[in-house]
Amino acid sequence: MTSFVRRLTVGSTIPHVPVHHQKFKPTIEIPAFPLLPHNNQRPLGIALRSRKYWRVEAVGPVGRSEGGDGTKKAGGGPGPGPCSYSLGDRTTEVERRERNRTVEVVVAAGVTVVLGVGNRVLYKLALVPLKHYPFFLAQLATFWYVLVYFSVLYLRYHAGIVTDEMLSMPKAPFLAVGLLEALGAATGMAAGAILSGASIPILSQTFLVWQILLSIIFLGRRYRINQLLGCFLVAIGVIISVASGSSSGHSLKEAGMFWSLLMIVSFLFQAADTVLKEVIFLDAAQRLKGGSIDLFVVNSYGSAFQALFICLLLPFLSKLWGIPFSQLPNYLKDGAACFLNIGGTLSSRCDGAPLLPLLFVIVNMGFNISLLHLLKISSAVVSSLASTFSVPISVYVFTLPLPYLGVASSLPTGFVAGAIILVTGLLIYAWTPSGSTAALPSPSN
Repeated sequence: MTSFVRRLTVGSTIPHVPVHHQKFKPTIEIPAFPLLPHNNQRPLGIALRSRKYWRVEAVGPVGRSEGGDGTKKAGGGPGPGPCSYSLGDRTTEVERRERNRTVEVVVAAGVTVVLGVGNRVLYKLALVPLKHYPFFLAQLATFWYVLVYFSVLYLRYHAGIVTDEMLSMPKAPFLAVGLLEALGAATGMAAGAILSGASIPILSQTFLVWQILLSIIFLGRRYRINQLLGCFLVAIGVIISVASGSSSGHSLKEAGMFWSLLMIVSFLFQAADTVLKEVIFLDAAQRLKGGSIDLFVVNSYGSAFQALFICLLLPFLSKLWGIPFSQLPNYLKDGAACFLNIGGTLSSRCDGAPLLPLLFVIVNMGFNISLLHLLKISSAVVSSLASTFSVPISVYVFTLPLPYLGVASSLPTGFVAGAIILVTGLLIYAWTPSGSTAALPSPSN
């Protein structure tokens, strides 16, 4: 009669236990039929006698390894069972990821601020040689972006970074992005031609207000009191640091309510553009099953549609700049000659070209990419705060002796007070009360 033994374990763990074929001396043998005692003098144990013998042992968790293979750990101590995964480990991992994400957001925000300052300063420098051709500079940047973005997109596609799934994303949101950017540029140019330079920084703070409202409506965001207070202080700080001591209030009255409202509508279009891009990232995360759409897909298609709508609005835009549409080809030709610093007498008025305009285009492109990256890993409001923080820093940079600008400007009377309020607002916004969670979930989550 053949017999074998299987080892069964009971205890606090339920590991995978191998079958042990071994010989043993049963102490109590109980036949299946009838049930009779047998040889009570043997060591204590339980054995069931039938055609097959079963040995049942009570084995504790001591000596189990993490793999449940019946061996002890190297240290000789008891090892955790298979169900002993600690919630503390999980919490530590989540905290580590949160810290890494916070560091990434802070670094990206710092880069955005630096590039934002460079963007504002270089735009002023680029207009030194192209002071008669600002409309040409705007169109150069727009169509140059399309060429560069699609070239980079082509290279990233062949490198395997951009996938077919990313390129197959619906194009309607990108079309809307291009339309909003074109409308924002058109209305901003129209209002900017009438409003004074000192009043525009005041009206530009409505951009942050629009972003908060639109993110609440379309993204379902809920902001803590300290975040709303921080945004308010940032806006107040910018107004004080930039427009203090100027006649901005009087300028707004002289310009009239219509042009001020038109500028506010311009910032509405721009805020809607940034919130829509955040919606695109969130939608892509669902369509790509947790993946993330490449930045250059968004930039390439958005810039292409923007260039398309700019072309359609050229008659209107050229009129805003005081250029009759019939004279636009000659204007663009002269602007190109000044940009390349060629053309005899014309080139004598274009000192600094093409270096300064090219530096502006390159830095502006880097600023747009960093701004979109910050939006992707944080939110539209955080990217707006980083961009806003660059405004007073730019004002201070213009007080330094920069080449081509001649006499440096002086600081506004309330610059220091405004800067203190702005930094205080940023700190209040970033402060997270103990026991609470961030109100701005990341699109990448």
